Amino acid sequence: MNLIKSTLVAVLCGSFTMVNAQGTEKVTADVKESTQVQVMGTEAQSTPSIVGVAASNEAFATLVAAVKAADLVGTLESAGPFTVFAPTNDAFAKLPDGTVESLLKPENKKALAGILTYHVVAGKFMAADVVKAIQDNNNAFVVKTVNGQSLTLSVKDGSVMVTDANGNAAKVTATDVKASNGVIHVIDSVVLPK
Repeated sequence: MNLIKSTLVAVLCGSFTMVNAQGTEKVTADVKESTQVQVMGTEAQSTPSIVGVAASNEAFATLVAAVKAADLVGTLESAGPFTVFAPTNDAFAKLPDGTVESLLKPENKKALAGILTYHVVAGKFMAADVVKAIQDNNNAFVVKTVNGQSLTLSVKDGSVMVTDANGNAAKVTATDVKASNGVIHVIDSVVLPK
């Protein structure tokens, strides 16, 4: 069983699920590494909105601060549904020194909102749907973001990649984090519009 070649990882409730690119083989195991992003809770509990899910996980503290500074909380708590490619704190830390601090200033609210909405796609697209769309489009599925610009999704070395308009790519590190108004896929870099 070769799950490594084309694997997506979904981290939910302290476990992860590996799904091959064809979506046919699944293996579930307990998460043992503290670097994994986890969403606490169970399906029986009320599922929070995208903002609620992000706010409940320290790995998204920078993203939550940015969403608040850009006045996007109301939008991302609305009915949606949305698919969010959510950068972690480590992803934001990869930006040049001072970038995040500058973007969080009130005078840069419009630019910050443009960057954040570039990470959001209207509709709920689970990992299996994304992988199928990539396969059906010769490994280059283009999606329009809420920002109005496009991202290109592809598979490289068994991982889903999100490539921005500048040619920079982020790797999807966790998928199918469910929210009441959509789904979150975790990425390891911030993607930037032109």
